[in-house]
Amino acid sequence: MGDSRLHLPRTRREAERTLDRIVRENRFTISVFFPLNGAVLLVASAMGWLPEPVAFNAVLILLGTLVMRSPLIVGVLPLVTRRAALGVGALTAYAYAIEYTGVTTGWPYGWFEYGVELGPTVAGVPVGLPVFFIPLVMNAYLLCLLLLGDRAKHTAVRLGVVTATVLAMDVVLDPGAVALGFWEYYRLGPDAVLFYGVPLSNYAGWVVSATIAVVVLDWAFDRDALLARLDRTEFMLDDLVSFVILWGGINLWFGNWIPVLVAGLFGVGLLRTERFDSRLLRGPRRLPWRS
Repeated sequence: MGDSRLHLPRTRREAERTLDRIVRENRFTISVFFPLNGAVLLVASAMGWLPEPVAFNAVLILLGTLVMRSPLIVGVLPLVTRRAALGVGALTAYAYAIEYTGVTTGWPYGWFEYGVELGPTVAGVPVGLPVFFIPLVMNAYLLCLLLLGDRAKHTAVRLGVVTATVLAMDVVLDPGAVALGFWEYYRLGPDAVLFYGVPLSNYAGWVVSATIAVVVLDWAFDRDALLARLDRTEFMLDDLVSFVILWGGINLWFGNWIPVLVAGLFGVGLLRTERFDSRLLRGPRRLPWRS
């Protein structure tokens, strides 16, 4: 009989294969169960239906976010070269710097403050911020590569469409977050124009941040390698599935109909890529993947 004892991966490749298997065997739990439960818990917290310390529990928020991000992280992990690591590191530093600037000066998003603890903070900025921000950009980048096809070879088209897609993701995210009380905008002025409680200055700021993030990721990662990995890794966009379920559901509860519509359009885009099998929504089971 062979040695069936469990052993830790001894090489990076072994670790990557193990992580692939774990995510692949738990797709329903990660990309459907977690966001559905997250939406229920967050709405219940905002409505005052949950007691402390369960309501808006920072550990649960961070843990849930990391679990939902795991398909993307595991999918991208084999493609992290020194150049990619440098790019992600630069974006991490940028995320902290621009958020600190926003909290202390009101630029570029407008004056805002956090209303919910999102984990440990340094100088008023959540330590887990890159986990919230960078995957949004990467999800938009991957989705657009698939939907654009050969048009993605044109730099201006690729960067422009991905930047617009990141902005569309914030059209879903920010109204839901404001409705939950994650953060609140102030010093708006009598002539401020609000979109479900979010000032237009926020979206102007996201144009800046999204453009920078998209350009850096486009430089950092090999586009052909990303497409090849997407072609053989069926779960790589499951984090975007979680985004649609979580934030689409939250916006639906609060009656934010335009964000709900935009979330639905992301769902349509996911189905068009054929990288997410809708049968997964029926429950956990092994699903064949096309060869």
